[in-house]
Amino acid sequence: MSLHRWFLLLLALALMLSASGCQQAPREYKQTLLVFGTLVTVTLRDVDEKQAQQAIEQIRQDLNFMHEVWHPWKPGPLGRTNALLATGGWFSANPSVLPLIEKGRELAERTDNLFNPAIGQLIALWGYHQDDPPKGPPPSRAAIKKLLAQHPRMTDIEFDGLRMRSRNPAVQLDFGAMAKGLAVDRVIDYLRNQQISNAIINAGGDLKVIGRHGDRPWRIGIRHPRPTPDKDENVLAALDVNDGESVFTSGDYERFYAYEGRRYHHILDPRTGYPADQTMSVTVIHPDAATADAAATALFVAGPDGWRAIARKLQLRYVMLVDKNGRIIMTPAMAQRIILMDPEDEPLIVDPAVDPR
Repeated sequence: MSLHRWFLLLLALALMLSASGCQQAPREYKQTLLVFGTLVTVTLRDVDEKQAQQAIEQIRQDLNFMHEVWHPWKPGPLGRTNALLATGGWFSANPSVLPLIEKGRELAERTDNLFNPAIGQLIALWGYHQDDPPKGPPPSRAAIKKLLAQHPRMTDIEFDGLRMRSRNPAVQLDFGAMAKGLAVDRVIDYLRNQQISNAIINAGGDLKVIGRHGDRPWRIGIRHPRPTPDKDENVLAALDVNDGESVFTSGDYERFYAYEGRRYHHILDPRTGYPADQTMSVTVIHPDAATADAAATALFVAGPDGWRAIARKLQLRYVMLVDKNGRIIMTPAMAQRIILMDPEDEPLIVDPAVDPR
């Protein structure tokens, strides 16, 4: 074989290997969007650039639309629904709001109303119905007591065909503890419909994944509720997340203000009207992001003494709770998966299926 033919053969072989290498190289696209009241990071793998750009743009539009439609206080379908609920009269239910109400009613019942989307007036009373955190002072005991006496519940909402009303004028809907989860579920469904098999949607630390990150599962960090400057650790634990799983955390560090030396955060106990004060954070893994979102809030409110009963009703396998003293409590299934960053942490393993009574 001539030198020229050898050269052409080697060149062709090099081009084939180069093309093969390009096909095998992982293609990852990541973009952070300021939507739905938080930073949402979309990471897509094994997609071409055009498909990734189209998908991310559609996700941005969808999340902006859901944020506008589901906002409880600004003009829009849910805001109008709240105004009409306060009248006590019948009105036509808005189709874009119905999925929230239906899911909210189901989860409120299953959490013994510790997740209660009907307490919008209480949330507004504390000033957490606005984008900027309140500065205090906290509402008066009399104002809180007056609202609690009206017992707003999701069961106060009645349906008659396509019409709805509230028998209780104190009902004002705020789905802040579930809407983000439902939105993430819808985004993941959209990606699956687009034949995108490997992705993670991270909405301010709450997330859901499909597929894998190359040859391994998606690995995430769970925020430490009280990081210490001396250790410089903001991450409490690491976790590998499997296809179709959601991981949601409720923490008292997310939105809060201090007034006269006392800390007031946004996770309110519907039973007392005050911020739940026995817990720092709760992390839940569940296939349904809306359920994980609401469950994390309900377990936070239930606290270290009451979370087992709610976990049983929701049939949760994976729970990690950090109580007000920094003690880490988790289910046996969670203990098998979680990787605590501090080797000195010794979690208390509790099986919610075993009733301590």
